[in-house]
Amino acid sequence: MSAQHPLFPGNAPEVEAAFQAAPEEMVAELLDGELFTFPRPARPHTRAASRLGRRLGPFDDDPGTPGGWVILNEPELHLGPRPDKVVPDLAGWRRDRMPDALGSEDAPAYYDVAPDWVCEVISPRTERVDRGKKMRIYRREGVRHAWLINPVAQTLEVYRLDDGRWSLLDTHEGDEAIRAEPFDAIELPLADLWAR
Repeated sequence: MSAQHPLFPGNAPEVEAAFQAAPEEMVAELLDGELFTFPRPARPHTRAASRLGRRLGPFDDDPGTPGGWVILNEPELHLGPRPDKVVPDLAGWRRDRMPDALGSEDAPAYYDVAPDWVCEVISPRTERVDRGKKMRIYRREGVRHAWLINPVAQTLEVYRLDDGRWSLLDTHEGDEAIRAEPFDAIELPLADLWAR
């Protein structure tokens, strides 16, 4: 067996095996070489993510709209040298960085290009990991914007990466109609995200 490079240790084989063996009803992620599994999101979480994806649809190259983005629900991202295997609730890439979102027929199911924007819909089960390990991985990989949504508290936090540090641009709440980077070309009524 060959020795691994100390700066790029890779994930331990048993951790990779556990990741591959995770049940389909769980969300599995490898973060800093450690396996995390979470139950599928609760209904308010799923509803908010789905409605946000629909609201941002015009950015995903619909004719006559702001366009210029590829926006995906729950993509599996392989980022960094190990790699970290991260599943944000939503992720977006500027079209010039991902001109072919589908790839060839034999393309892997995951993406290894860091997105330009991610959104995590936080819950009591995921908040610590979303705010900690995942935000550090997104920062390391140069993701320019991150949104953290809490559908129970009805809040949206908007972050921008400035000089390698996250800057909180604003925290929006309740039924506000907002314009938030990087999608500030449209107004986003937050009430739509919490609607039943």
